[in-house]
Amino acid sequence: MVAPAPPLLPVFRSRLQGDLLAVLLVVPGTELTLTALAARTGGSLAAVQREASRLEEAGILRSRRVGNARLVSADPASPATAPLTELVTLSFGPVQVLAEEFADLDDVDLLEVFGSWAARYRGERGAPPADVDVLVVGTPDRDAVHDAATRAEERIGLPVNATVVAPRRWETGGDGFVTRVRGSARVPVPRR
Repeated sequence: MVAPAPPLLPVFRSRLQGDLLAVLLVVPGTELTLTALAARTGGSLAAVQREASRLEEAGILRSRRVGNARLVSADPASPATAPLTELVTLSFGPVQVLAEEFADLDDVDLLEVFGSWAARYRGERGAPPADVDVLVVGTPDRDAVHDAATRAEERIGLPVNATVVAPRRWETGGDGFVTRVRGSARVPVPRR
């Protein structure tokens, strides 16, 4: 069965391809095993291996062997790397960028993307996202949240709107905002 092109940027073969490129291109110098890439993208090891091989044949990725492990990274010498990184960052990169920019925040219980970007990522058709909405559940320093959102916005190229919700408010879910977000498409942002 052939997966449909992802609504975020339908020029990519699949969401897996977009996620794989985002993991490897958005943060320069990233080098991961196929197993780690499968875990980060949610793809099967076989599918990740096939996609990585296709992208390596195209000169976008490169790999090297260390023992039995195949380590994969972006090929910085490829003339396609810089422009592709811009496209991938805009379309599939927000999760990677947010994970990096929000990594040092303390007192964050949950970090997720919601709104139109999350809906397109989850396969819902619609207008291209005009911004990236971030849910921050916890009690972090609000200035630090604002600074992280500003840095992410500069890298992604879209406005990043971070909303901090207290843990108790999220758990009870009694107000309209929490109810709406809980019922909408959401994409978790990995935390270290």
